[in-house]
Amino acid sequence: MAAKQTGVSLLRRGSFDGVAELETKNSNGAKRAPDKTWVRSRQVLICWVGLVLWSCGTGTGGNNMAAEAATLDPTRLVIAAVLGLVILLVLIIKFKIHAMVSILLGALSIGLIAGMPFDDIILAVNDGIGNTLKGIALLVGLGSMFGAILEASGGAQAIAVTLVNKFGDKRAAWALGITGLVIAMPVFFDAGLIILIPLAFSLAKRTKRSSLFYVIPLLAGLAVGHAFIPPTPGPVLVATMLNVELGWVILVGVFCGVCSMIVAGPVWGAYCGKKYDIPVPEHVAKQEDFDESKLPSFGLIVGIILIPLVLIVLDSIAGVVPALAPVQPIFGFLGEPFVALLIATIVAMFALGTRYGYSLPELEKLMTKSLEPTGLILLVTACGGVLRYMLQYSGLGDVIGNAVSSANLPLVLVAFIVAALVRICVGSATVAMTMAAGIVAAMPGIAGLSPLYLACVTAAVAGGATVCSHFNDSGFWLVKSLVGLDEKTNLKTWTIMETLVGGTGFVVALIISFFA
Repeated sequence: MAAKQTGVSLLRRGSFDGVAELETKNSNGAKRAPDKTWVRSRQVLICWVGLVLWSCGTGTGGNNMAAEAATLDPTRLVIAAVLGLVILLVLIIKFKIHAMVSILLGALSIGLIAGMPFDDIILAVNDGIGNTLKGIALLVGLGSMFGAILEASGGAQAIAVTLVNKFGDKRAAWALGITGLVIAMPVFFDAGLIILIPLAFSLAKRTKRSSLFYVIPLLAGLAVGHAFIPPTPGPVLVATMLNVELGWVILVGVFCGVCSMIVAGPVWGAYCGKKYDIPVPEHVAKQEDFDESKLPSFGLIVGIILIPLVLIVLDSIAGVVPALAPVQPIFGFLGEPFVALLIATIVAMFALGTRYGYSLPELEKLMTKSLEPTGLILLVTACGGVLRYMLQYSGLGDVIGNAVSSANLPLVLVAFIVAALVRICVGSATVAMTMAAGIVAAMPGIAGLSPLYLACVTAAVAGGATVCSHFNDSGFWLVKSLVGLDEKTNLKTWTIMETLVGGTGFVVALIISFFA
């Protein structure tokens, strides 16, 4: 009881803004206003310590056998989930605390408020970190290396230039959309945009059209490849948490992605290009075109990109086609995602690296540097796994599952809505995918669903995590600065394009799920 009272006292103290702010003094003895960052951090810490003590005082947070055997109250579980997710969002949005720390604190808060035994909370954290990372760590690392080699060799430009030349200026928007879709699978969105946007600007300069006529299709293709089709990290993360084979995710992702690219790319781009006359940025207009003769061949680049995709899909096909049963073990090994990506990375090292003038030490530096952004992705994803296991071990997954079942809502729709709400609030697609996948994966009966249906759920999560990019999304500001748009025009073009990408992908996934 004493611990509970102390916890309540600390919660009140931490949440009452300004009462206990520390005052500091200048060198001359005058009072100085307290640092806001320190005050906020101290308030968060006080509130959270109070939450821990309150949990201890409720009598269900200990390690005794009675507590372990007790069934947690469903009402308290729901309250715990709501408060935990609110804490997570407030930490990110108001206090600007790092997503990894916020997700971890939110997950721990759910366990503490729900009254889970401390041992179960620690177990959920350890299982969430370990089981999540073992499925994606190698894929994210190898994918980053593969994309870096493709980027440095000029492979992205080679695909874009070849397709534009084949399609011609009148249909170049389609070529850029396809290029973006293909390139974003192995290359991060921002890197692909920076590499390819000069080509979109050069087309706009040559045809004297608004740059949006070409930039929007490129952005749509990049967004689609980044959201729906492995080996990009997002769908790999969701597929790992839902325990669905990547072959099925690729097949569904291609259908969703192509439809999304068409609607949000050439179609929406043509409208934006006519409505908004956005000139090519001055610094780009003065640049000379790059030497196309030094680029690697189109067929070589496409062939290397297709290596992991084909091997993974063949593994899935071999598992359901009886005629391929004798070679299924071989396809099973080669189609294991990390093996397929490793093969593609090794081929790229020599076919695009050493063949085009890179020494092995230079490649080693390039590949090492490519791993720098992967730490953030892996840690945020791992904490998302903690959230999933906390919901599952507390029994909240059963409560949510029963509620969804009684509401007669398709799981695909639920996954999309949850991801979209988090995306709108937080801005990060990775956080949105992580939270939505964690909630869905904790529901009962997930393991009994067909691989095709789970692949549709994966696509729905990806779609929800893509919609409504606005001021809290770093991609919003990247596009604004590169294309030279004001905030209002960016909302009317980029934000709607992202919503079309996510919404169209979700509709296609929902239609496919009816046949799963």
